[in-house]
Amino acid sequence: MCGRYASTRSPEDLAGLFDVDQWDRESALDPNYNVAPTDHVWAVLEKADRETGAVERQLRPLRWGLVPFWAKNPAVGAKMINARMETVHEKRAYRRAFAKRRCLLPADGFYEWQSVPATETHKAYKQPYFIHPHDGQVMALAGLYEIWRDPDRDKDDPQAWWRTCTIITTEATDAAGRVHPRMPLAIDPADQAAWLDPAHEDPDELRGLLTSPAGGELDARPVSTAVNNVRNNNPHLLDPADTGDQDEGPDRSS
Repeated sequence: MCGRYASTRSPEDLAGLFDVDQWDRESALDPNYNVAPTDHVWAVLEKADRETGAVERQLRPLRWGLVPFWAKNPAVGAKMINARMETVHEKRAYRRAFAKRRCLLPADGFYEWQSVPATETHKAYKQPYFIHPHDGQVMALAGLYEIWRDPDRDKDDPQAWWRTCTIITTEATDAAGRVHPRMPLAIDPADQAAWLDPAHEDPDELRGLLTSPAGGELDARPVSTAVNNVRNNNPHLLDPADTGDQDEGPDRSS
């Protein structure tokens, strides 16, 4: 699964990296070293302009935790932070978004936890690792998004509309596989245009874009258990940790 990641690039940087045509400069998000479910995150998506019909590539904030259009209330989104690559095209919660609303979620890397057994001097705990591209490039995580309307609000009320997203996961490979059996799936740069194209709806062709990365692309380093607490959010969370001297703290990795 993917329950925490880092996304620290500025919207200006992301707009350049992903050839974005349009983004709302008033919807700025701060660098986030500890992205958690229900946070707002940057997403790259393509939509047709209502007046001209021209497809624009946009950078916009979405709330992490997909709320299906048929949901009775948005609380269900907290449980829908991940969609499995193997079944995303057929699950009721995701299949419409898979066909029509795909996005990329830029990330510096993601966190996973590995159980460490107790010793004579330390209690058992979960050691967090930061897993990231070895070359420092931004990961373009495969995502889906949905739009949900709050039935208790007037449709003209901006707060009536929830724009939410989920991350597609796959079997872990490379360094990630030594830490956790699942990992977020990144879309290869050559396939990103096809993934974002809203006119591209063939499920078999879309599933063909969801391939595991080649070996040797990811590094994993142990980091401080401070990342376990979602209230901690600073650049030091990415610093390499001495695994022999960890603050065990509360485990909130799920």
